Amino acid sequence: MRQLLGLLILGSALIPAIAVAQEQSPSLKIAYPPASHQTVYDKIFFIGTAPVAGQVLVNGNVVKRSPAGHFAPSFPLQLGENVFNIRYQNQDVQIKVVRTANQPVIPAGLAFAKDSLTPAVDVAKLAGEPTCFSAVAAPNSTVSVKLGNINIPLGAQPPQAQLPASNAVLTGQNQPIAQAGMSKYEGCTSIDATEKNLDLGKPEFQLTQNSKTTTQLGTGQITILSPNQLQVAEVTTDAGVARTGASTDYSRLTPLPKFTRAAIIGREGEWLQLAYGGWINSKETKTLPAGTVPPRAIIRSVSYRKLADRTEMVFPLSAAIPVTIQQGSNTFSLTLHNTTAQTDVIRLDDNPLISRLDWEQVSPGKVQYTFNLKKNQQWGYKLRYEGTSLVLSLRHPPTLVGKGRKPLTGIKVLVDAGHGGKESGAPGPSGIFEKDINLTVSKLVQAELVKLGATVVMTREDDRDVSLVDRMAKIDREEPVLSVSIHYNSLPDNGDLEKTKGVGVFWYNTQAHSLALFMQKHLVQQLQRPSYGVFWNNLALTRPTAAPSVLLELGFVTNPNEFEWVTNAAEQKKLARSIAQGIYEWLQRVQ
Repeated sequence: MRQLLGLLILGSALIPAIAVAQEQSPSLKIAYPPASHQTVYDKIFFIGTAPVAGQVLVNGNVVKRSPAGHFAPSFPLQLGENVFNIRYQNQDVQIKVVRTANQPVIPAGLAFAKDSLTPAVDVAKLAGEPTCFSAVAAPNSTVSVKLGNINIPLGAQPPQAQLPASNAVLTGQNQPIAQAGMSKYEGCTSIDATEKNLDLGKPEFQLTQNSKTTTQLGTGQITILSPNQLQVAEVTTDAGVARTGASTDYSRLTPLPKFTRAAIIGREGEWLQLAYGGWINSKETKTLPAGTVPPRAIIRSVSYRKLADRTEMVFPLSAAIPVTIQQGSNTFSLTLHNTTAQTDVIRLDDNPLISRLDWEQVSPGKVQYTFNLKKNQQWGYKLRYEGTSLVLSLRHPPTLVGKGRKPLTGIKVLVDAGHGGKESGAPGPSGIFEKDINLTVSKLVQAELVKLGATVVMTREDDRDVSLVDRMAKIDREEPVLSVSIHYNSLPDNGDLEKTKGVGVFWYNTQAHSLALFMQKHLVQQLQRPSYGVFWNNLALTRPTAAPSVLLELGFVTNPNEFEWVTNAAEQKKLARSIAQGIYEWLQRVQ
């Protein structure tokens, strides 16, 4: 299911159109890469097919093919342009692949490396906190920064290892890479507290080499925030995306419910750092009028509402403050930030889900409530504010009431057919796209679940665009007992498609861990397929909290040999039956 643009990202980009040799007998097909392709990786693979009679050559070398004639060889890349000629009988296809550098290139003359000056965006820091600057230049240079009337020397730093993207673990290539030949200069300063916010303008970087000096103005404006003039942000989306840092490269924290308020203690470009530590994009907030006091809440009594299928815990707060959630094997912890407890009374009668609720003021301004649960398996939760009261909705376990041939009667399952429309997913050697295989298998899974009595909700039933946001919203709205997203796999450009194969399962929230482990083992054993593994992964279709949600990678559509199994109609039906049966057996096990 992977997009083949050098990054392993679910559902966020398009696969280039298939390049097909335009000859009298168009039998050679190159599904990937396109005729002109750019990558940062040190090798590239070619996915394609041709009739079994004859040979396929890449730059004169014969490539290995599957019994049906499919191929996916890899070749090394040098920096710059690489030209590949693919030939089958009288057909020729030429593909150019440009490998770009993945780190700044030091210029030959007196200059900083392009785009190496940081901060590159406007930055605001609390008074007393370090503000740091960096630049890349030739070795043995003298580098400094002038900020207002302050001069900050930037020292040459020892080489640091470069970390590959997080998804490199999927190819087993996630080890640090030693950097060589790059001289990075860094330095920091801090400015004492002021009565008002202090605008220091843009830093001026100075570079001296061999008695020659040049200067370059930075692109980011520096502001020092006074503790007396902090602004307050309010979350305007239903679930504001909180992160550990100021970009989408950073890890996600618990989403912030709409109306959450917190002081802004830092800025980097369009990202805001809130007083509890998390960062959020300013587009998901509004800034309250000047003079709004940063919220600090108190909490006293805690109550609950027992509904037919869930328990709602109500935390009356004096202000809507940030929260974080941590799920354990049989615990559920809610942490209230910028909050002081005055709790003396909690009412919680005998409950089908909760055995006990404990609380602790773990530090000044941080209160933690821990639910001890009667069973290990959790079935979903939601958070919302009603005024300034935080409502935590915990779903009760489902009950299997069906018998005989309809054991899943009364059980709602959501099946997501990955990709669709212009989001084509990965291409197989023959040119068929992942989106089409996903839909075929999803419909088969739907039919098998219906045979077992389940109510099945589909995110799509034809070839159409369905955004990740809409898919997630449907899980939240429908509240199925569980959700499965159907995909097929691929790899980044430096992956080995000829060797990598098998079934993989991805999960994110603790409540989905048991389902992921069970489905992985069940499918591998029942279908006698290779195991690709079980992965905790921050994917859109694993993140929903309303129900246990997993994403199934049911094989590698780009592997020449596994592709034949993936597209076999009889095997697809067997796979669908195994998925449906696995869901039923897991539900039996965790009752």
